[in-house]
Amino acid sequence: MATQDFLVELGTEELPPKALKSLSDAFTQGIVNGLADAGIDHGAVESFAAPRRLAVRIRDLADAQPDKPVEKRGPAVKAAFDDAGNPTRALNGFATSLGVTPDQLDTLETDKGAWVVYRTVEQGKPTIELLPALIEKSLAALPIPKRMRWGAYRTEFVRPVHWLVLLYGNKVIDAPILNLTPGNQTRGHRFHCPKSLLIPTPNDYEVVLKEEGRVLANFEERRDVIRAGVAAIAKNEGNGRAVINDDLLDEVTALNEWPVPLLGRFEERFLEVPAEALISSMEEHQKYFHVVDDNDRMLPLFITVANLESKDPAQVVSGNEKVIRPRLSDAAFFYETDRKTRLEDRVEQLKPIVFQEKLGSLYDKSVRVAALARKIADAIGSDPALAERAAMLAKTDLVTEMVLEFTDLQGIMGQYYAEHDGEPADVAKALNEQYMPRYAGDDLPTTLTGCAVALADRIDSLVGLFGINQPPSGTRDPFGLRRASLGVLRIIIERALPLDLQTCCEWAAENFTVLSEQKVATTVVDYMLERFRAHYDEQGIGAEVYLAVHARRPTRPLDFDRRIKAVEAFRQLPEAQALAAANKRVSNILTKQGGDSIGESVDTSLLQDGAEQALADAVAKQADAVLPLFEQGDYGSALSSLAGLRQPVDTFFEEVMVMAEDDAVRNNRLALLNRLRNLFLRVADISLLPTAS
Repeated sequence: MATQDFLVELGTEELPPKALKSLSDAFTQGIVNGLADAGIDHGAVESFAAPRRLAVRIRDLADAQPDKPVEKRGPAVKAAFDDAGNPTRALNGFATSLGVTPDQLDTLETDKGAWVVYRTVEQGKPTIELLPALIEKSLAALPIPKRMRWGAYRTEFVRPVHWLVLLYGNKVIDAPILNLTPGNQTRGHRFHCPKSLLIPTPNDYEVVLKEEGRVLANFEERRDVIRAGVAAIAKNEGNGRAVINDDLLDEVTALNEWPVPLLGRFEERFLEVPAEALISSMEEHQKYFHVVDDNDRMLPLFITVANLESKDPAQVVSGNEKVIRPRLSDAAFFYETDRKTRLEDRVEQLKPIVFQEKLGSLYDKSVRVAALARKIADAIGSDPALAERAAMLAKTDLVTEMVLEFTDLQGIMGQYYAEHDGEPADVAKALNEQYMPRYAGDDLPTTLTGCAVALADRIDSLVGLFGINQPPSGTRDPFGLRRASLGVLRIIIERALPLDLQTCCEWAAENFTVLSEQKVATTVVDYMLERFRAHYDEQGIGAEVYLAVHARRPTRPLDFDRRIKAVEAFRQLPEAQALAAANKRVSNILTKQGGDSIGESVDTSLLQDGAEQALADAVAKQADAVLPLFEQGDYGSALSSLAGLRQPVDTFFEEVMVMAEDDAVRNNRLALLNRLRNLFLRVADISLLPTAS
């Protein structure tokens, strides 16, 4: 089948920079999925994304769908012909619906009888006829929260569209999309080349734009150019190092078609302001990269990326320096002003700020969190007084001028201001660490005081909101309770804290007077334990391992984690599947015979067969060996030891009839099996693990 390269480019007004990459990826994937659904073969797929364009090039695209054999089954042969062998109404109707005559039909023999069938070959449609609809479908499915209209058109898109390139080989596909007539002309840089450019073939696309249009259409190429340019210009300035935040780099890449890095300066006096405030001002508002020295100390330099090659770059730099100076002046003013008021004197300012209508103000929350943090600190061997103090000050930086202006600095400025006030080091650090981890993979609190406040803050929110029946629902989670739950689990596990979720949630519930939900602590614990599933799934641990441990509902996260690791290791052992199957069999037997009413006291005088005597002896020896391990939380060693029960268990089920006629013998065997299963249940319900087929 003949093939040609294909190119589609949609020219627009400047696209949202933070959304450009996701729009490009979705546009490309939508077209690829459409081709796959249509059964059209193709080669490599390349995406292009710049501020004013989305484009996709597909190499070696087949010129048509492959022909497809079609088989349609009609009535049974018995119903298709009468006794004289003539076609019945059923057969004639089937043939007419297909536009054929009965003699053009075949028969199909099956084990259920013979059927009339129609066989033909459906010719594949030309690719150029299918592409416009595929592209329109992909554009319609783009992740655009709010579409806009422009001019007198009813067409909707994320930004107004102005031109469309649709090339198959050197041929323009003449099919309008978004009210645009396709062509083979693109547009260059808005200032360097404000004219149309001819694209002879898809293969010429990025070359024409780069050499004639002064546009780097490939997103990754532009990003690499910016990264290298920014790094080089910083190194040339006293061997500095540009700090390149990947998210900022992507945003700057999406803002520029022809990027030119330029170095600017600001006054050294601004370095007295905390670096985080300067960085926030430069990155968030101006999209500048900052520069540090060999000791990671900030230098009075910044790097901006211009979207053109200026004839007088010094003027561009000067303009940017004039823009950044008042912003840094504001930051310096806020910092100086804020330090005139101690954080403890700001506590009263939290009273008018509502945390949640039914749960009170930020002041009310601070009081609750302080009480809970004190108990948690005591439980983990930290200083309760420091945790209580930190919790009362934790939200006070929210009413400072700096945080009101730069909201992403909450906690960070709290630490600076607390240090300035002379607060204990742990208290100051806790004001920042209360928000850790801020996102998946983020750092955890380094101090126990920080751990206590971070846990107390999250648990207070969870218990309070569940207690007034406002848990997360679907994708709606305005208070970030899912993230809060994972944060609690990570802190407790990775900092190895001996905390019980049930106890912590009960402590939290005691601080509320407005909770309407009964047993809210248990509900919250169940919710948090359910978060473990995704936590371990990300680590490649199967759901069956999680379910086996969750069945025992251990409420100490550190203990839960140790069990998970032990069961995952046990699952790899050659004995695991057989023992899981045996446990499943034992569980079914015990459930049918009374369940919890069955004890585990075994009378050795009632053991008749050698196999049950061997199993009883093995279980007794294992109990002596593993019970101390369970007490130490060494579940891995315990399960490894219990794996030795496989042979006596297998032999028992092969040679012994559990349901003996003698009641005493039967009950004794049930007790033996119950004792066996209870050993495993000290870790997890391994009957939920996969078993040998």
